[in-house]
Amino acid sequence: MRLKSGIWVAAYVRRCNSEGVFAAVRRRGADEAGAIFIKVNRLDGTAVLYGPAPQTAFDEARPSDRAFTASVGAKQPAPDADVEAALTREIRFDPDVWIVETEDREGRHFLENIVA
Repeated sequence: MRLKSGIWVAAYVRRCNSEGVFAAVRRRGADEAGAIFIKVNRLDGTAVLYGPAPQTAFDEARPSDRAFTASVGAKQPAPDADVEAALTREIRFDPDVWIVETEDREGRHFLENIVA
């Protein structure tokens, strides 16, 4: 059974803050199973956006884990406007999404399961 989105987001924000990285919920989605997007703001006009990985990327041994992939800025951080445009499209597609924004010049994201 997968952890509810609201609980996962609260734990993620707490983890970031405990590491000295500011994190805040910008948009609250569906508490039970809303998709989660993480924007890592590099504080230099660029950012990276992480979103849910495709279902084919999940580990069958650990099906309840959340997996993420860089959806914007995978190779190098993208302009902030590009990340915001992608988030706007996601909200139009699914209004139940969660958006968490972190601010870290080093680009640390603290996501444990990243799929390339």
